[in-house]
Parts: sequence; C-alpha cells; structure tokens
Amino acid sequence: MKVYWTDTAQRHLDAIYGYIARDSPVYAKRVVDRLTGRSEQIGEFPLSGRIVPEYQMNQIREVIECSYRIIYYIKADQIDVLAVIHGAQEIPISP
Repeated sequence: MKVYWTDTAQRHLDAIYGYIARDSPVYAKRVVDRLTGRSEQIGEFPLSGRIVPEYQMNQIREVIECSYRIIYYIKADQIDVLAVIHGAQEIPISP
C-alpha cells in the first residue's frame, strides 16, 4: 500500500533533523533516514503497528523508531503518516 507523509509529519521530520543537526548533522540524517525508512514496513504490513493508546481507533496506529513515535492512519487505498513525535511528548486526544 502507498504511504504518504502529510505536511505536518514532514515538518516534524524537519524539526527533528534541525534539533539533532545542531550537534551532529551526520547523526541527524541517520535518524531521519531511519524514520522515513519505516514507510516500507508500514506500507507492507499496515497492521503491524500498535493501536495508538490515546485514540483507541483501529485505523490509527504507530510504530516506534529510535525515541520517536511514527503515527499513521490506515485508509482503504493508502496510509497517511500523521505525525512523528518524541516518545516523551504528549499528543492531542482528538484526531
């Protein structure tokens, strides 16, 4: 299934890169590559992620990579990555 990164998720990746790159641009690129690389797993096995506890909706799931939660929404014909947030961050309750 095709995986699309929303504008919000792309902004999150940019912010993650910018934050880490202050200390190490090489490591920042590596982290972002690992995060975006999870698209393959999500596309092939959409149900492999766990249901996001804050939402309790079967079609909103997440996978963990490094210290980040990649939150995605499963549609009939595609998957939308909604957000990439640090595990210590809280997310809004209403999707």
